[in-house]
Amino acid sequence: MQGGAGPRAGTSKGGVRELVWGYLESSGLAERPRPVHGRIPNFKGSHQACCSIKELDAFSRASVIKVDPDKPLEGVRLATLQARKTLLVPTPRLRSGLFNRIVPPSGATKEILRICATSQGIKEYSVPVGLDGKVRVDLVVVGSVAVSEKGWRIGKGEGYADMEYAMMVSMGAVKEETPVVTIVHDCQVLDIAEELLDDHDLTVDYILTPTRTIKTNCKRPKPQGIIWHKVSYEMLAKIPILKSLRYKEKQTGKDVTLQDEHPDLANANKSAALNEKARPGNTRPQAAMGSAQMGQQYVESDSLSPRLEGSGTITTVYVGNIPPSVRVSELKYALREFHATPLKVNWQGAQHRAFLDYKDKAAAESAVSSLKGLSLGGNTLRVELAKNQRNKGQVEINS
Repeated sequence: MQGGAGPRAGTSKGGVRELVWGYLESSGLAERPRPVHGRIPNFKGSHQACCSIKELDAFSRASVIKVDPDKPLEGVRLATLQARKTLLVPTPRLRSGLFNRIVPPSGATKEILRICATSQGIKEYSVPVGLDGKVRVDLVVVGSVAVSEKGWRIGKGEGYADMEYAMMVSMGAVKEETPVVTIVHDCQVLDIAEELLDDHDLTVDYILTPTRTIKTNCKRPKPQGIIWHKVSYEMLAKIPILKSLRYKEKQTGKDVTLQDEHPDLANANKSAALNEKARPGNTRPQAAMGSAQMGQQYVESDSLSPRLEGSGTITTVYVGNIPPSVRVSELKYALREFHATPLKVNWQGAQHRAFLDYKDKAAAESAVSSLKGLSLGGNTLRVELAKNQRNKGQVEINS
């Protein structure tokens, strides 16, 4: 802590975290959930620190506020709901999207609002916000393990707050001037060497403690978007919405080469795709691609990979909520990009759906996992296993 007793800053981010967690526990400042190690730590006086946000002009002006789900930020979530502002909370580990909007029941009492601000309330009173929800966030509130008066911030080490902000930039939800606030105990305000910061690290504009409000006047630029060469395939698999953002940015011509994706291999794949398009068999007009009119329904069966002869275990995946503007070629391109290429696509654009045939259940389940969170044409697609009733010529969605 600057100017008093407290932990002394370490020479690495991990060292700083261990010092802060250890000091909070040993000094009796830590609050539940305990131990605080590995968390954004809750501390004595967190509610008092949170209440200070109501005195910020940035809070008064804000209509939409994004607040992380950490326990020490509970008071900010409550203040946001009490002020009748829109509260957005990131989904846990970004598994099912980016935001949930907290929607208290009509005529909610003060007690209900308090419940809505808790982790349990976030589960019970929230609705998901899609990738293309055109959200504009006016104020961002994040938790920290340590922070400096200059605005340098250290989180718990998993990178979710940094990734959430980068994703918001990519979505157009925040601008460079969107204020970022963090809530910490006074002992978490440390001298942090700037060389410990990476270019993807989020900085803060305001620090609220139980005793102080600090305006950092931070001049270091905030992340300008997702730095794809620092994203791994493992992270892409864990965060489905990241796949959709990558797909969208690739469509605009941005370099989205991943950390563990060899550039030469990526170029080779691109060349192979161009050669595939150039083959004589692929130069026919779209109208001659096997489409057939069935009343008001158009069904396109187009093989994307060789059919396995004699396979009797084909499993179908249902894809719904497809916008009218999306063409089958866009879906097929996305399937290749997400490594979910089926044996066959049954395209039913008029019904805003498609059915994908895979060689077995394992391949189908893998495709569902890969495509979860995929957004096309402004809609987040509904992707799930389907029950294939070939004899009836219909496909029924599993309930």
